[in-house]
Amino acid sequence: MSAQTGNRRDRLRKTALAEIHAAVRKLLVDQGPAAVTINAVAREVGMSGPALYHYYSGHDALIGAVTADFFRELAATMEEARDAHAGAPAGERILAACRAMRTWAIAHPAEFGWIFASPITPANRQPDSERHQAGQRFEQVLLDLTVELWETNPFPVPDPAELPASLREQLTTYSATIGGRLPPEAAHVFLSCWTRLYGLLCMEVLHQLDFAYSDLEPVYEECLRDLTRILGLDRPA
Repeated sequence: MSAQTGNRRDRLRKTALAEIHAAVRKLLVDQGPAAVTINAVAREVGMSGPALYHYYSGHDALIGAVTADFFRELAATMEEARDAHAGAPAGERILAACRAMRTWAIAHPAEFGWIFASPITPANRQPDSERHQAGQRFEQVLLDLTVELWETNPFPVPDPAELPASLREQLTTYSATIGGRLPPEAAHVFLSCWTRLYGLLCMEVLHQLDFAYSDLEPVYEECLRDLTRILGLDRPA
């Protein structure tokens, strides 16, 4: 009997969490980030503000959990595009994942903006936080493919001695955090490529380039062609 009671309690909690997350998303999409408050979310799901604290310790915890949902959704979209080209060279799967990222971002501008334009609280920077782990899953999609490319058809990298000392130190630290899967100079190319791509996509989603462009897909594709050259994807294996 106690096991059945526990299972029922777990199901009810999962249902309530799903309703809370759906309410956050609705408020975000319909009214913007400022509308996502504890009391507003509670009203959407028909409970009091204090009752919501039974599920989340506060606003930051709620935001972190919903952001993790968005990261997982985006990562899953990119993984699906990658896996649709299973057996293809790493470069082809990289391009497929990058295009899938843009497709998701354009279809979900509020969620994408929430992920990349919102400040990260100290709690959500912790390695064991749900948001951090979901963000790592997203990062891993392109990191794994870049590592595969580096191991099978190494791309050109700068001479580490020619990089500023501060940059070398930071890249060495980052290389260590990913288990040395990319040496610092290769990590520099990886980070340069993806921050450039993220930056362009963020500017598109946040309408920062509307003054010049009504359709940024050709610009995005041009950026992908540049990354293709940087990563040596235009060279034979």
